[in-house]
Amino acid sequence: MSPETEKPSAESLITEARRVLEHAHAPYSRFPVGAALLGESGRVFLAVNVENASYGLSVCAERAAVFAAVAAGERRFAALAVATDTDRPTPPCGACRQVLREFVADLPIHLAGRHGAIETRRLTELLPHAFTPEPDSRRQPFKG
Repeated sequence: MSPETEKPSAESLITEARRVLEHAHAPYSRFPVGAALLGESGRVFLAVNVENASYGLSVCAERAAVFAAVAAGERRFAALAVATDTDRPTPPCGACRQVLREFVADLPIHLAGRHGAIETRRLTELLPHAFTPEPDSRRQPFKG
């Protein structure tokens, strides 16, 4: 991405996450999720949740987006949009939060429900005491 090119806005990321939502494969939970992950390069990686009859083999949209980005060579992220078909916006699950934390210390996460409901949270707010790749973080006692 060249310096004069603008990175996608939160609204455009949400639009993309909502657009891809219809491709989710969620026959068991009936909880489709779409994700649009913005890399620092300006590239956007889209993904959906894909469920499996063997539930443990299912993958969330947020992790699928991270994995697609990593496979494409992206390791740094600027924002994430998550769209669900719920009245209230739904944040990523704990596993997705932890996977995101592997690559970025903090991240704006735009959450979109149906009927225009939108919230923005920070990864540090959603995962305040993350297990991090920095060795010292694993030895620090919890000071709640």
